[in-house]
Amino acid sequence: MLSACGPSQKVTSSWKNPNFTPQGRYQKVFVSALVQNQSLKQNLENNMAAAVRSKGYQVIKSTDIFQPTFTKANAPSNEDVLNKIRNSGCDLIYTISLVDKQSETRYVPGSTYAPYPAYRMGFRGYYGYWAPYAYDPGYYTTDKTYFFEGNLFDSKSETLIWSVQTEAYNPSSVEKLSEGLTATMLEQAQKDLRMKR
Repeated sequence: MLSACGPSQKVTSSWKNPNFTPQGRYQKVFVSALVQNQSLKQNLENNMAAAVRSKGYQVIKSTDIFQPTFTKANAPSNEDVLNKIRNSGCDLIYTISLVDKQSETRYVPGSTYAPYPAYRMGFRGYYGYWAPYAYDPGYYTTDKTYFFEGNLFDSKSETLIWSVQTEAYNPSSVEKLSEGLTATMLEQAQKDLRMKR
């Protein structure tokens, strides 16, 4: 899983709380992807849950407890959410949020430009060289960059333990985005937190 991410995904920054001291051993993690796209939410939570389980922790996903039909009008209160998480026995909370998305449209030429090699040639040589560039149509493409943030909290004290920010460039699918994001975040967590059981 750690090798699943390519150069299209990278960590831009991470932070570990220098003032936090665990009050015991952690056993169970609540995982929640705070994104509107339900397909991405399920993929992120499933991949992250599998990765965390592989480290020896028990996992509960938000989709195991909460209905995926929340809107701004019918969402439960923060207190209700936290109580359900604590009642499930989770002592850690890990959230993944899409904090920004940027799109940039660019023109891709049909042929790659190369400098004209010999300006002493006559018109026919010059025209014959440049005509393929002129008549080979290019196209427009839109590059998309997604910025995610992962946050790890102690569920009892609600203290932020660790935070990571990542960037994903032109993911080919929801599945690839989710797999790469999970691998990228987990790899950074192992560096910063020395995750071991």
